[in-house]
Amino acid sequence: MPIRSVGAGKVAPAPVHHPLFARYYARAAVAAETRLGMAGVRERLLAGLSGRVLEIGAGNGLNFARYPGTVAEVVAIEPERLLRKRAVEAALRAEVPVDVVPGCAEALPVKSEAFDAVVLCLVLCSVRDVPRALGEVRRVLRPGGEVRFFEHGRGGGRAMGLTQRALDGTVWPLLSGGCHLARDPVAALRDAGFGLGPYRRVLMPEKGPALPSSYCSLGTAWRPEAGEPVSGSVSG
Repeated sequence: MPIRSVGAGKVAPAPVHHPLFARYYARAAVAAETRLGMAGVRERLLAGLSGRVLEIGAGNGLNFARYPGTVAEVVAIEPERLLRKRAVEAALRAEVPVDVVPGCAEALPVKSEAFDAVVLCLVLCSVRDVPRALGEVRRVLRPGGEVRFFEHGRGGGRAMGLTQRALDGTVWPLLSGGCHLARDPVAALRDAGFGLGPYRRVLMPEKGPALPSSYCSLGTAWRPEAGEPVSGSVSG
């Protein structure tokens, strides 16, 4: 069954191009696998997935090697050209089939209800329109389909919150490829109509000083079936 198709009349935002940040991110993300413990986070994020999976904002493809063999296919969306090239290279080494395609979260180039799961890994911080992007996630997930998320955002009390908002309003998005520090990914998922499964707060790095970008959430959500009541939970 074909799963890629842009909806009629859908217009994608302008392409994403952050060449300097992309080069920095590609190096930093590899270093973070061991220094910040991201390898273990990726393992927990992807454990137990199966069927067709859509990964939004795949970066340089560091998740690809950690998808379990129960996954039949991964379609990985990456808007930034340099990172997408690195992701294609990673896809060739993956043990599950991975198709890397250009696109953005706000206008996903795939058919509705075509996926069993969607993976969001450090992407909601940088999308231009979070409600629109999560509306697209709902569209492409089958009813009952699962969202796996690992996202950073708001946290750390009043002083840290003020610092995050100040950075968001000045230099941080310019230096970090459009990233924002003070968004609340869990609230955004709830507001978009997803049910919340277990999730936990995670500091990255787990040891050492807490930075404005340290406050993360790791967990699951789902697209409710028709008429299904939605409730949320938290653990950890």
